[in-house]
Amino acid sequence: MRLPVAMTIAGSDSGGGAGIQADLKTFAAIGAHGTSAITAITAQNTVDVREVFELPPELVVAQIDAGVSDMGVAAAKTGMLSSASIIEAVGGSIRQHDLSLLVVDPVMVAKGGARLLRDDAVDALRAVLLPLAAIITPNLPEAEVLLGRSITTLDERRIAAEELVRMGARAAVVKGGHAVGDAVDVYADREQLFELSASRIETRNTHGSGCTFSAAIASYLAMGHSTPDAVRRAKAFITSAIEFGIDVGAGHGPVNPMFEKAR
Repeated sequence: MRLPVAMTIAGSDSGGGAGIQADLKTFAAIGAHGTSAITAITAQNTVDVREVFELPPELVVAQIDAGVSDMGVAAAKTGMLSSASIIEAVGGSIRQHDLSLLVVDPVMVAKGGARLLRDDAVDALRAVLLPLAAIITPNLPEAEVLLGRSITTLDERRIAAEELVRMGARAAVVKGGHAVGDAVDVYADREQLFELSASRIETRNTHGSGCTFSAAIASYLAMGHSTPDAVRRAKAFITSAIEFGIDVGAGHGPVNPMFEKAR
């Protein structure tokens, strides 16, 4: 059996709900072979992040090189990168290997509130990763940091998505999960703008939703779908993953990329 290869470049979540663990489950559920380059090891659960240990940038690059040189990578995604030095190293490796189908999930804060991206790394993310991104997938707080202003209305979400494209990304989807009402995401690329809407699911089990959504986009890109189609499919995927979220722990339980087994 031959499967398309996808890679996640992100942190490890010891609670299994987000990061590398969520990404690999998503790749497998959709039908891609998942590879990984771990950027940081976290000790966390559904309640909080207790410890973070960043890996040396050269080790992150070595992991990327090992996967790409042997198996090839059809599409990749980034998650927790935490520092400017890691971002710069990852950016150099992405350019070296010409990983053009890159999904950038600008992870900044864990579900429990812990900061996962240093303040001095935001500029590096803008300068290094945005121009390499086939698509960037910020939630509202992340989009506000990237753009340096408040985003409250749907129209402001539209403007934000278009501005992220003007800043260098080939496409952007600004997620509406933090807004009031239905979860309306806004997609923009250099030719079109459209909205993706889903009814809001009342649940506390949303840990890893951003990781799972971006990993789903990367999976569909690896399988040959266009970026707009990959985003539409990923929206349906994450909606079901939230609907069948796993009720475990005392805090925010994880979404369920393996939701097909729960139907």
